Amino acid sequence: QVQLVESGGGLVQTGGSLRLSCAVSGLTFSSYVMGWFRQAPGKEQEIVARINWSGGSAYYSSSVKDRFTISRDNANNTLDLQMNSLKPEDTAVYYCSAGSYYNTLRWHYWGQGTQVTVPS
Repeated sequence: QVQLVESGGGLVQTGGSLRLSCAVSGLTFSSYVMGWFRQAPGKEQEIVARINWSGGSAYYSSSVKDRFTISRDNANNTLDLQMNSLKPEDTAVYYCSAGSYYNTLRWHYWGQGTQVTVPS
């Protein structure tokens, strides 16, 4: 079955860095767009970043642009998110997801999430 397993979350001080990883199995990884989402308490889920099949194109939300970097390794079926200059507002559960285009981009598979906490 399809599995997406995130790791790398934790507690970090303002200005610090974390690297999240997502190990994917059970699907043809290189055929999927991959993304990172997050959900903070009391807030709606939001997309953080996504990356195309080859890794040659990425999108970032305005709130993380120039601080976060998404990358993928199609040989090892992994997705990473390097997070620098972390802020308290980055505190959330982070999820990786695999999606594909059927007229529009649809997200089909999700991980269980990893908590990132940046104390204020």
